[in-house]
Amino acid sequence: MENKMHKAGFVSIVGKPNVGKSTLMNKLVGERLSIITSKAQTTRDRIMGIINGDDFQIVYSDTPGIIEPKYELHKAMMSFVTTALEDADVILFVTDLHEQYAEEDVVRRLQKTTVPIIIVINKIDLAKSQAEVQEKIDYWNLVLPDKEIIVISALEAFNIEPIFNTILSLMPEHPAYFDKEEMTDKTERFFAAEFIREKIFKNFDQEIPYCCHVNITDFVHEGNILRIRAQIYVERDSQKGIIIGKGGEALKRIGREARIEMEDFFQKKVFLEQHVKVEADWRTKEKALKSFGF
Repeated sequence: MENKMHKAGFVSIVGKPNVGKSTLMNKLVGERLSIITSKAQTTRDRIMGIINGDDFQIVYSDTPGIIEPKYELHKAMMSFVTTALEDADVILFVTDLHEQYAEEDVVRRLQKTTVPIIIVINKIDLAKSQAEVQEKIDYWNLVLPDKEIIVISALEAFNIEPIFNTILSLMPEHPAYFDKEEMTDKTERFFAAEFIREKIFKNFDQEIPYCCHVNITDFVHEGNILRIRAQIYVERDSQKGIIIGKGGEALKRIGREARIEMEDFFQKKVFLEQHVKVEADWRTKEKALKSFGF
């Protein structure tokens, strides 16, 4: 009996910050792999989400929003984007209904590639009229001609299936790259750190979320219990005081909220211990960034 053709490939999700890349990635994969907040630059790493069928494997990559680097950290983040574009079999370029055409840096990258591009216009649930949506479609038809354009609402999971169908039609014939049981390339420690970082983003404003890095120093399974120790790094003593809060209340709140997410994700009772440490100006130091895995 003839073997059925198997397709496999890499899909890189790129775009400016805050256009909904992480929300779309989670909807496409059907799992909550990327953290989501209303603040830009929430995603710092390249996160792969893998979906499998009998005759296909699609490896999605959520990438940091494309920005002009100001710190060594930003340069590291943009290197993840560059690698994702180089690896891609298909590029999902995500823009949104209210993007004010400030995407020249993204467009320049896309115009140089020979990889198939799908343009995804997100947040159409916010459209005031069909004419507003059509205006965006017409604009991107001019800027990146002859590309598939799909309008969606990632938040409401509207029109997601056509993206999957189009990607599958563009996938090359290839054996699976990963074991069919795998869901992501990231470790459990990575996700534990991301849940804590998400709660920092949601509980603090201005500079605090961006000056923090979370490192998991202990991750121990004991039957149905998971014991986690996390180190939260900040750049200055004043930031440490804010993260801890009066009587330790702010740090306790982060821990409570993160633990709820972890227990749902890992399906275990979680005991979480957190400490805050100062690593002066870590975002600007190549050595510190390397030690943090960037």
